Amino acid sequence: MIRQALIAGGGIGGLAAALSAARAGWEVRLYERAAMFSEVGAGVQLGPNVTRLLHGWGLKDALAHSAAFPSRLQVRDAVSGRELGVLPLGERALQKYGAPYATIHRADLHALLLQAVQAQDNVWLNLDTCVASYADSGREVTLQVEEMAASVLAEGSSAKPLLEVEGDALIGADGLWSRIRQLMLNDAPPRVTGHLAYRAMLPQTSLPERLRSQQVTVWLGPKLHVVHYPVRGGEWLNVVAIVHGQVEGDLQSWDHSANGAELQKATRFTAAMLRDLIQAVTDGGLENQPAWRLWALCDRPPMSGAHQQAKGCVALLGDAAHPMRPYLAQGAGMAIEDAAELGSALAHALDPALDVPTMLQRYALNRWQRNARVQARSQRNGQIFHAQGPLRWARDASMTLLREKVLDLPWLYGAANSAP
Repeated sequence: MIRQALIAGGGIGGLAAALSAARAGWEVRLYERAAMFSEVGAGVQLGPNVTRLLHGWGLKDALAHSAAFPSRLQVRDAVSGRELGVLPLGERALQKYGAPYATIHRADLHALLLQAVQAQDNVWLNLDTCVASYADSGREVTLQVEEMAASVLAEGSSAKPLLEVEGDALIGADGLWSRIRQLMLNDAPPRVTGHLAYRAMLPQTSLPERLRSQQVTVWLGPKLHVVHYPVRGGEWLNVVAIVHGQVEGDLQSWDHSANGAELQKATRFTAAMLRDLIQAVTDGGLENQPAWRLWALCDRPPMSGAHQQAKGCVALLGDAAHPMRPYLAQGAGMAIEDAAELGSALAHALDPALDVPTMLQRYALNRWQRNARVQARSQRNGQIFHAQGPLRWARDASMTLLREKVLDLPWLYGAANSAP
């Protein structure tokens, strides 16, 4: 008997879930509210725990074509410019963890997952479709969706009538402001962290030679940090500056135009090389596009149990389950790990002793603690990255003394789910 998975959300997590479920032998119907598949212009770091899974899904060559593979990660003091620590990546990551450390444009990662999903003959993709509600009988789930008809709505018309779709399982991969989570848990909205992320991406040829880079560099300063790394085979540079502050407007519209002058003001006390980089990015943005985009960072507290990730025939995945701060560079990674574990659970569909709620509960039990640990560690890292006073001095001293031992994360990079 072939079972059917319904997936809400067509981002990185939703596509990874669709691919993993399809590989497990399920029919998949995915619903995405946007009129076309796309991803915003931001970079993603993928540790060996994530690239190992992508390789297992047959995406090694596609990843090698799209990503960059930095040789090392360097941490510097944002004020003095002094090097605090270095973690070798490149061949060392391959030798120690069996998979590379990669950096990639989000759109490129999304595109390679989309191409892999489209190659599956048991996946149906539905765009311009909004999830309204669902009903879970314990044996099957009925999803109510409405076709947005974006071109018609733009003229002031209402959405088309609700459509009902039945499936054996529903996966909420619809992001931070998840409709599926709201219906499933009825909990509080995401919390505002008080941190703002300025993001930019541009060709390295638009930068002065001395500011181009093929490594991951992290600058740590009081109430801020900046990270930059290569993407698109090293031809582009992704730059992210995170500072304390608030943004006006709709938080659910997480991509805002940014004023480079505001970022320059916030980093005016930093080392000359970092100020030069921010100035160069501000001056060298792509034509007819703002150099910087602004995101107000939101998250949720770490999960407290498997009940927050699966209930009955419904499960949450990625940011819908465990949105986290970006200070461990594992947001996309945890979504992909979730998808791999979901596929492993769904692969037992032919076992008569396992019904769908049991499969999804097994998925949640195998994921929630790791996700909660990464959420908590990401929050803690933000405090350390932005430290002032004695905590900052202790941080710098421990990095200088222990160096690689502080920066390497065997518990994270060495642990991964196996793809079905």
